[in-house]
Amino acid sequence: MQWIELTIATAPAGIELVAARLTALGFDSFIMDDQQEFHDFLEQNRQYWDYVDEELEEKMAGVSQIRLYVEDTPQAVETASYLSEQLSLLRRQFPAVDFGPLTVSAAGCRDEDWENSWKQYYQPLPIGEKLLVVPQWLHPENPEGRIEVRLDPGMIFGTGAHASTQMCMKALEQCIHGGERVIDLGSGSGILSFTALLLGAATATGVDIDPKAEDIARENAAMNGLDGSRFTAVTGNVIEDQARMEELAEGGYDVVLANIVADVIIPLAPVVPHFLRKGGVFLCSGVLNVRLDEVKAALEAAGLTITGCNQMDDWCQLSATC
Repeated sequence: MQWIELTIATAPAGIELVAARLTALGFDSFIMDDQQEFHDFLEQNRQYWDYVDEELEEKMAGVSQIRLYVEDTPQAVETASYLSEQLSLLRRQFPAVDFGPLTVSAAGCRDEDWENSWKQYYQPLPIGEKLLVVPQWLHPENPEGRIEVRLDPGMIFGTGAHASTQMCMKALEQCIHGGERVIDLGSGSGILSFTALLLGAATATGVDIDPKAEDIARENAAMNGLDGSRFTAVTGNVIEDQARMEELAEGGYDVVLANIVADVIIPLAPVVPHFLRKGGVFLCSGVLNVRLDEVKAALEAAGLTITGCNQMDDWCQLSATC
């Protein structure tokens, strides 16, 4: 099917009112791109990352627009003209609001471009000596007999492509020998939990502060043939909620994972010993090399002994024991 992408150029002050008018006109599916909202989101969630891709920031610079899609029919031109007329009324209704240009531009867009073209960027990804991350819609040849970790990259929370995740997966190859009890603090998609289980761990628990991650991790677990007897996904904050921490820490774990960022790993460090069994290992990643010394100091202050450090691109992964 052929589609037309209509782009409405506006301004940060007016984008919400434009969206409200579109909804009132019956357009209930559209995409909002706004530099101000992007920066507000970053500021409100600064504790969850150490940097944002410069290319993404450049792409968002000066952007304030709404995109929607209509079928490529003779009426599409009329729709664009109709929107221009309706949106122009906003200036009269809200004379003090800066709506920007309020222009409506149109561009052709095929169905596969709109919905599925992003899939071409996700191909099977070999990691370490044993693993292969596979998008769930592919059934690749696997002549090396690698262990396949299946994910839907269309979901959020981690696909295996990032250096920090790859280093954790490689570290799991070295420390999972069979029968381990594993917990992943900040589990997202669950990729590290599934990796541990597919390598031979007995059970894994994925913990994330975002409740959406719980459902996503369960879906990915089913995709990998892992049922509730081996994988558990829960929502919780083990740094701020001591009761939840003690509940989850009961019995201890052979492997504790944390692929997050330095600003979370540092306050998490004093909690980690509560989870580790004697001789257990803590694998953490998502640490920029410029923050490495801070994280090392926090782990050592918590009574952990650092046993290894790997680097890939600008990122570091640490291993430690009690």
